[in-house]
Amino acid sequence: MEKVNIKINGMPISVPANYTILEAAREAGIDVPTLCYLKEINEIGACRICVVEVKGARSLATACVYPVNEGMEVFTNTPKVREARKTNLELLLSTHDKKCLSCVRSGDCELQRLCKEYQVENESRFEGDNTVYEIDDSAAHMYRDNNKCILCRRCVAACKHNQGVAVIGPNERGQATHIGCAFETPLGETNCVSCGQCIVVCPTGAISEKDQTEEVWKALADPNKHVVVQTAPSVRATLGEAFGMPVGTNVEGKMAAALRRLGFDKVFDTDFGADLTIMEEANEFVERVKNGGVLPIITSCSPGWVKFCEHFFPEFIPNLSSCKSPQQMFGAITKTYYAQKMGIDPKDIFCVSIMPCTAKKFEVGREDQSAAGVPDVDVALTTRELARMIKRAGLMFENLPDENFDAPLGESTGASVIFGATGGVMEAALRTAVETLTGEELEKVEFTEVRGTDGIKEATYQVAGMEVKAAICSGLANAKVLLNRIKNGEANYHIIEVMACPGGCVNGGGQPTQPASVRNFVDLKSIRAKVLYDLDKNMPLRKSHDNPAIKEVYENFLGKPGSHKAHEVLHTSYVKRPLY
Repeated sequence: MEKVNIKINGMPISVPANYTILEAAREAGIDVPTLCYLKEINEIGACRICVVEVKGARSLATACVYPVNEGMEVFTNTPKVREARKTNLELLLSTHDKKCLSCVRSGDCELQRLCKEYQVENESRFEGDNTVYEIDDSAAHMYRDNNKCILCRRCVAACKHNQGVAVIGPNERGQATHIGCAFETPLGETNCVSCGQCIVVCPTGAISEKDQTEEVWKALADPNKHVVVQTAPSVRATLGEAFGMPVGTNVEGKMAAALRRLGFDKVFDTDFGADLTIMEEANEFVERVKNGGVLPIITSCSPGWVKFCEHFFPEFIPNLSSCKSPQQMFGAITKTYYAQKMGIDPKDIFCVSIMPCTAKKFEVGREDQSAAGVPDVDVALTTRELARMIKRAGLMFENLPDENFDAPLGESTGASVIFGATGGVMEAALRTAVETLTGEELEKVEFTEVRGTDGIKEATYQVAGMEVKAAICSGLANAKVLLNRIKNGEANYHIIEVMACPGGCVNGGGQPTQPASVRNFVDLKSIRAKVLYDLDKNMPLRKSHDNPAIKEVYENFLGKPGSHKAHEVLHTSYVKRPLY
């Protein structure tokens, strides 16, 4: 790769010729601040917080879009640079609703941190008339407060480029510019798929999930409620970040301990629901293959993807697996099998899920998700909401002991824990489907071809005399590409895994936020996913059908995978939704 020699703050450095000043500074150990910049999807130089001096240039340069060249001399911390950044921050703050004490992002706000570093006063010298916006809380999963928006457009870029949904953008012009939907339509009335990717990239508190922790506190305080909690596979790989622990820290044991101390009657694991999902999904795949069913079968674990399919690709609804997601399967089995076993009225069970995903808040309200005549899951909280509950309870998370999940719905296998990474559902399904089709035990359970964070992956396997073609994609923009290939006859598969969020659930819209300085230069998806693959590698059981608790559920309640009872409890239906 061609290199150029430059100087940054007087220090010589050699960097790739295609670098920007921002990337070169990072390599030199200098964190040039940004607010609007998101690598590859929002390189627009709009906020001008990243300005630097370039020797010979007549004006300050925006480091995020300014390319390096041979012999360039850059200065990132001169009085002129610091003053320009401070002025830009003051201008942003002049139209900002400065209710920091009650803001969900206080202490975790990129604007707040920069204002503190550059000693920007709360009262700006640029104060003037400002438009007051109504909060849009029409969607099931989130709200938008444009009074806190700094027009960085990171949310717009994530929605358009990563997800291919593009339901938000800048409306009006000049000082009247604000982020919204076309024709000021409420978000809840659009094609929004509730993925929450706009939330995790927002630098301020302008967008956040709808906090439902008070509903959970109320249930925990109700002596007539049996309150159970389930935690998604990926949450154990990310929750620690909310407490300052390094990215890639496995906090499964501390998480179980914290939930028990919050007062939950039973602390269960959604991994059990993931194993259950594989039993049904693998069986459904095998039945379609043997009996000429609709192929390719497409996974239905990701509610953001399911809603995307219903809006944008309704012709593929017959391809969707009829299996409920692990969250919903877990809730369904809790309020049927578990309720029966424990002698508890399903109406008295309050099921809480801890999810990496804001779309789960939408999913709990979907039709055909109430196996016992009551909602399978009562409340879905994000990883961030759980972190807030732990902090409010005064629990010293880092000092908690490692504890286990409760039986029987806390038992799981390695196949279930990798659900949180893109390719994980496919690999788990293959482990069971291949053994079912061949009648032989796998010598090697790893299907490494489906691993990795590439947006679209393909693999072909020879199974029981037939060629099985698999495809995996994450990020809905990639799903759009893949489905269009199939529609145009350019590709053909037997089984497809789709995850709404790039990289899968480890990068879900409900995960702890990370500043742009981390998001742009750290491979969060891979580091978080490694936690799950390491757990899988070290677990005694690595195939869903080997889980003894799953076997017991089928023997004593469901019968067999795909049975009439299983369909009543664990399967669902979909609807064609209008395009906005």
